[in-house]
Amino acid sequence: MLARLSIRDIVLIERLDIDFARGLAVLTGETGAGKSILLDAFALALGGRGDSGLVRHGAEQGQVTAVFDVPKKHPAAKILADNGLDDSGEMILRRIQFADGRTRAYLNDQIISVQTLKAVGSALVEIHGQHDERALVDAATHRRLLDAFAGLDKEVVALEDLWGARKTARDDLEEHRAGMERAAREADYLRHASDELSKLSPQTGEETALAERRTAMMQGEKIAQDLREALEAVGGNHSAVPALAAAVRRLERRAANSPKLVEPAVRAIDAAINSLEEAEQHLNAALVAADFDPAELERIEERLFALRAASRKYSTAVDDLAALAERFKADVALIDAGAERLKVLEKAAAAADGAYATAAQKVSVARAKASERLNKAVNAELAPLKLERAKFMTQVESDVASPGPQGIDRVEFWVQTNPGTRPGPLMKVASGGELSRFLLALKVVLSDRGSAPTLVFDEIDTGVGGAVADAIGARLARLAGKVQVMAVTHAPQVAARADQHLLISKASLDKGKRVATRVAALADEHRREEIARMLAGAEITAEARAAAERLLRAATA
Repeated sequence: MLARLSIRDIVLIERLDIDFARGLAVLTGETGAGKSILLDAFALALGGRGDSGLVRHGAEQGQVTAVFDVPKKHPAAKILADNGLDDSGEMILRRIQFADGRTRAYLNDQIISVQTLKAVGSALVEIHGQHDERALVDAATHRRLLDAFAGLDKEVVALEDLWGARKTARDDLEEHRAGMERAAREADYLRHASDELSKLSPQTGEETALAERRTAMMQGEKIAQDLREALEAVGGNHSAVPALAAAVRRLERRAANSPKLVEPAVRAIDAAINSLEEAEQHLNAALVAADFDPAELERIEERLFALRAASRKYSTAVDDLAALAERFKADVALIDAGAERLKVLEKAAAAADGAYATAAQKVSVARAKASERLNKAVNAELAPLKLERAKFMTQVESDVASPGPQGIDRVEFWVQTNPGTRPGPLMKVASGGELSRFLLALKVVLSDRGSAPTLVFDEIDTGVGGAVADAIGARLARLAGKVQVMAVTHAPQVAARADQHLLISKASLDKGKRVATRVAALADEHRREEIARMLAGAEITAEARAAAERLLRAATA
């Protein structure tokens, strides 16, 4: 439920903080006091369209914050989870409107998109007025409301799962059929290509490895002679190593007599011998690497020719030939084994169709029965609302040829406003005042199902009075026993039934140079005075005060 609404610098509102409680809260005040401004500000916090005109003159920005206490497992919590937002049980929706037209949205102090804010706001609050029954425009909403009334939510979720399984089974079947048809059209070519590539057996990266090996072999042939000559100089018959080793031995025998003269030279010659021996090892390794079999080079060149020829023939890179070979092989296998696989998929698709059809038919029957109960319940609410000659009808049209995730039914609310007139869709047949009362009757019947936790009714009692206004107030009070209700009203019969009465007024500031909207919570004497004003108008009489007192006593009786 809405716990607190804070507004800063919106039109005529400079600073406003309102705490709300459970039950029925009414907002009253003279025409032009700012009731519509308050609702526009609230709608902004719920994700409504922004407008630079909402910012108070002289301010750079306006801000609206709505704080909600939300029970666990509420649908709004899932929206937060889907968007990676924290859910602490309390939801703080905040919207900043800048004077240049930009807006910024926050949820629990985390910046979010306006679309996300609107989704959360729609799950928490419904705002309804004579000309704002958007929830009733979409026939999908009618289906959802009927399902909520019938208690079919779990069955519909299961039906959506069956629809998904049905779609998957059909997609698998169609994909397999398409593959079989493609393979059948190219059967001879596929078998030839598959055999050819299987014999070739290309490997990913093979071309690069072969080309590098061929280059190394061709370069090795050119430098092999130089390597052999260098090896002969380092370790052959003309090598200096034996002579140097003999010289070292002679010097070592003299080292005892003149160590300072001999030892540096011995170390240097030892290093030279080691370097020459290391060079000999490298030269031997290089000769081994450079040595090649001409037949091997020929085989490499033939393999490269075959791979590149296949690449040109199949218009694909050499490295992609292996994957192409696997695809051809799979297509051939599809031809050979496709018929058996097709039977399996056809059976699975038929089973998925059957499971969905059975569940959809069961839900359809339940909807038809529930529609009769809903009609009876709503029609029972119409007479006190001065719609005694009207009739509410729930149209459930089933079409097995047009299934969908929620079944085979199209649900739409129809009404007949007078006997003998043609029934039609609620939104097209009912007038503005009638529409509001039909909506109220629906909401009373569906108060504990398919409803947001906070409902706002904007002057749905316009154009009615006396017993009808009292009936509207009684139904709003009943509705407030299940959900939080806020009502902007001009009817004293409605105001008298409120659990919380808020008075909206304008106050002059700066010696009359500007005005600001104020909201005050009324109780006891002040509340009676406001209801008397609503009854009498500009001049409040003793009779009006007495009538107000009677309304208040009757509301609590």
